[in-house]
Amino acid sequence: MKRAKISPQKAMIVGLIISLLAASGEGSHLGIGGDADGKGEVPMAGCTCHSAQPDNSVTIILDGIPYHYQSGKEYQMKIQIIGGPEIDPESYTGGFSMKASLGEFTPGPEFDGLVQNWEGDTSTMTHTGAGSATPDRTWHINWISPTEGSGPVTFWLAGNSVNGDMAPSELDKWNRLTASVDEGEDNGRTRAIFSGNGDINPPSPIEEKVDLHHMGAKLKAHWLGLLGFGAVALVILFCGLFLRYGFSRHYSGRSNLLKLRIKHLRRGDQI
Repeated sequence: MKRAKISPQKAMIVGLIISLLAASGEGSHLGIGGDADGKGEVPMAGCTCHSAQPDNSVTIILDGIPYHYQSGKEYQMKIQIIGGPEIDPESYTGGFSMKASLGEFTPGPEFDGLVQNWEGDTSTMTHTGAGSATPDRTWHINWISPTEGSGPVTFWLAGNSVNGDMAPSELDKWNRLTASVDEGEDNGRTRAIFSGNGDINPPSPIEEKVDLHHMGAKLKAHWLGLLGFGAVALVILFCGLFLRYGFSRHYSGRSNLLKLRIKHLRRGDQI
């Protein structure tokens, strides 16, 4: 029986197809979604293609969740990852995958091209290629609440903090969170939900320089304080000069009389 021979070119193509199929649903700088390693969808199971377990040294923050949602209303939310490998501003920094049980996601203000629906599913949201290189691991999204009478909504979020070496490994750190919100009267208040041990440090500033034009109220208060101090000093100086020269000039006669009285008192005479 003859064995079928496969040319190197065909073997390469087959290998590429298998790699693509295996990577489907796993983490990528182009977005995260689908079923990761048969363990469930990424927002729920986590970024298991990087490491098997979540790491509480990484804090995932979901800010802007209402206490109660109003049907058909758009809510702006912010996703932030703090912790994990040091940010490399020249490479990829992190990514996320989020899913809602109800409602739809759209990109937040100025985040078109940085976030996207995973494979067109509006109940999910993840980063794009450009969005995986944000300097502060922060993304803004919008959530449009479902129709009236839909009931409670659950959010699942997984965030991955990477070192930018393009090789999924345990050097990358990820975590996940779950939050829920019920339908009801929306009073405009929102809250932030986070997961992690809370032992976090804010990202290092990209630039050490401080632009004085952006210091705002603090800078104004500083200069107003200096001006106030200078004004008080000038008033004190003016009063001193006035008392020294102005008072003596207008009352020179009285001053001379006082000197004469003191002179006679020293001699023991009476005036």
